[in-house]
Amino acid sequence: MGMIVKHNLTAMNSNRMLGLTTASQAKATEKLSSGYKINRAADDAAGLAISEKMRKQIRGLTQASLNAQDGISAVQTADGALNEVHDMVQRLTELAVKAANGTLSESDRDAVQNEVDQLVAEIDRVSTTTKFNETYLLRGANGSVSGSLTYTKAAASLNVTTGFWQTNSYGAGNAKGKFIQTDPQTGTSRLVFGDSFKGVLASDTFTNGTNKIKLTGAAATNTNFSGRQIQVGNTVYVLVESTSAKNTKADKASASAVVKAINDAKLTGIGNGATTTAVKAFTSMDSMISAIRRQHSSDIKSITSYYDDVLGTIALKCEAFADLNDAIDVSLHVGTDSSNDNKIYMNISQLSARGLGLNGLMMNGDDDDAATQAIDIIADALQKVSNQRASLGAIQNRLEHTIANLDNVVENTTSAEASIRDTDMASQMVEYSNNQILAQAGQAMLAQSNQATQGVLSLLQ
Repeated sequence: MGMIVKHNLTAMNSNRMLGLTTASQAKATEKLSSGYKINRAADDAAGLAISEKMRKQIRGLTQASLNAQDGISAVQTADGALNEVHDMVQRLTELAVKAANGTLSESDRDAVQNEVDQLVAEIDRVSTTTKFNETYLLRGANGSVSGSLTYTKAAASLNVTTGFWQTNSYGAGNAKGKFIQTDPQTGTSRLVFGDSFKGVLASDTFTNGTNKIKLTGAAATNTNFSGRQIQVGNTVYVLVESTSAKNTKADKASASAVVKAINDAKLTGIGNGATTTAVKAFTSMDSMISAIRRQHSSDIKSITSYYDDVLGTIALKCEAFADLNDAIDVSLHVGTDSSNDNKIYMNISQLSARGLGLNGLMMNGDDDDAATQAIDIIADALQKVSNQRASLGAIQNRLEHTIANLDNVVENTTSAEASIRDTDMASQMVEYSNNQILAQAGQAMLAQSNQATQGVLSLLQ
């Protein structure tokens, strides 16, 4: 090639090669600084598509592992609650065996029954309140609605439409002397006592106007009594609060004598046309509450008295046993796909007092018959709790294996994804160093090429 100055082809070639080296060095710098050899689709289109699918699997399986761990936490929460239920049912076994012994008196069995009532109420409370992440675990499901409780059985048994001595009314369903409608959401009800009444002991009739009960002896015609009454279901409960003598110079009957007279009369058909099957009288609020609770033990969980500011009278608050629900169905998603084989299902039964068959559990009485029958009832309840805990334990063991498998798949898939997408720092550093040397050489050659054409100036001397 002759001496030309219009086109410096040597410089152009050096510049082009320097540009290629600089571009290659820029890519090497990007890969070294990011740690990825695929930073954009153009770096490796097929590799990008493959690695993104692997990333989807990795992130999905990682979350699936966390889902399974949440499942274990829920199982452990339910099992922890049932462990306490187990202990309480075992205690019920001890009490039933104790009450079945013929050496106990009726008052002894009453004391045993008091503890039984508290244990059954606590078993039911554990079932009602145990939850994990706002999901009730032991309530079961009402149809498709998980954790929803209804109280239709208790309401049908306890609610009445006509009050006893219903002299005052405070709105629909709020008449004194009757059982207020059970709240379908909470299972609570109010029992509002009727107006105080006065009775004259003379005959065997018991009516709204003049309440007369037959007594024997001189006190029969000289005793007035007063108290309160309330109707629960088809039974009227009478609380005799005090007695007084019409003639202070003569004897009067005691409150206990009046109570005995009322109970002995076996009255029926009492109160504003309402048909009742029994009238039961008591001398104390506690004994009356206990009688109501035990008379309706299969429906009433607990009764407490309080003063109703609105109605201005003493009232009772009742908590009812909920209806029996189906088992709750919990599904744990432990895979990345939507197919059913990526789900683990578990069922948890409603282990309330009614679900265990413990509502209405009675061990009192003047003989051991009720306590003896209670032994088998408790044994059945214990088996139900054991079966549920065994099922939960098996699910937990399965979930632990599931987590181990998921973590293993995540690890190996991550390794495969890394081999596609991660930068080999050693080899990339070698390439970077090589490009750096070539860039320096290219810059030197470009400088030399630019100086080569200056030789033509020597011809002008």
